[in-house]
Amino acid sequence: MSDREPINGSAERRLGVFKTYKLYVGGKFPRSESGRVYEVTDSKGAWLANAPKSSRKDARDAVVAARKAFGGWSGATAYNRGQVLYRVAEMLEGRREQFVREVAASEGLSKSKAGAVVDAAIDRWVWYAGWTDKIGQIAGGANPVAGPFFNLSSPEPTGVVAVLAPQGSSLLGLVSVVAPVIATGNTAVVVASADAPLPALSLGEVLATSDVPGGVVNILSGVTAEIAAPLAAHQDVNAIDLTGADAVLAKELEIAAADNLKRVLRPRPVDGDRDGDGADGSEDWLASPGTHRLTAFLETKTVWHPTGALGAAGSSY
Repeated sequence: MSDREPINGSAERRLGVFKTYKLYVGGKFPRSESGRVYEVTDSKGAWLANAPKSSRKDARDAVVAARKAFGGWSGATAYNRGQVLYRVAEMLEGRREQFVREVAASEGLSKSKAGAVVDAAIDRWVWYAGWTDKIGQIAGGANPVAGPFFNLSSPEPTGVVAVLAPQGSSLLGLVSVVAPVIATGNTAVVVASADAPLPALSLGEVLATSDVPGGVVNILSGVTAEIAAPLAAHQDVNAIDLTGADAVLAKELEIAAADNLKRVLRPRPVDGDRDGDGADGSEDWLASPGTHRLTAFLETKTVWHPTGALGAAGSSY
């Protein structure tokens, strides 16, 4: 509650307006199909909000939305996708203070540290916005072949990608795994951090007010294993990023993903990760991201084209 002074001078008490967090699917904000919610608390156990608890039906609806959006998004020019991603960074900058509060509460950080994390997340959007029309020069090119042919390889998006966001990095880690997926023309179904979903759900509001077409990014909250299982087994999901899964869950999801030959991205080995399964350590999201996530969900198309002959001498070009 807070005091306010009305025009007539008599003080009165008012109830604050609590925010209702919702899923972000197909450019809209539905409640969970099941109607379930769960309590989200801060690092000290204090209640922050009720978040929607997604069901298998919510996961399937998100895949339908992502598939519907894939044609338009993958068909857009890389330059246009870069402009859209930069617009997301602009909108995040405008709501910086909100995200600082949510990240601080979700991750138990001081305001200054949370501010640094939010700034890094905004900068990461800008980083990937700059790569949209350049990654093709790294992942593709002209190939020297024997014979009178042009041989050109070019990268194309894989399709619908299920992304399990990091559990411990509610915003920066989330942006680091989502931005490269859509920068390269894929669409995404994102499972937010189970314990700290609020920054992810608020990110949906930013995407909705940016130029990102509905369905390009879909954000679900709830129990990671419960949502990830139908996504890993879904025949219309082309790839899955297992960053937010523990070692046991990751193995189960890999087995399910093999049924339709999904691309699978396992967590990168880090210091302290003895067996390389990503379960013993935590990726440093503040480090330079490199390009490995940009190329993780790209396919390579190679085209052969005859060069033909020029002039009576039969020379070719």
